[in-house]
Amino acid sequence: MIKVKRLNGKEFVVNSDLILYVEETPDTVITLTNGQKVVVMDSIDDIINEVIKFKAKAFYHERRYEGNEV
Repeated sequence: MIKVKRLNGKEFVVNSDLILYVEETPDTVITLTNGQKVVVMDSIDDIINEVIKFKAKAFYHERRYEGNEV
């Protein structure tokens, strides 16, 4: 899950596994695999960085849980 902001400034979370693509038109639009579109304040680069951080954190915790700490 990644945290993003709507245009009105309210924060919410998006399941990063459901992101199909992200585009700037000029607002940033996240399209989910179910076809739903969400317009957010965050830039494409911010969204990419948040997804990378979330995936890295999830991978790290999974490795620790399995006893294979890196």
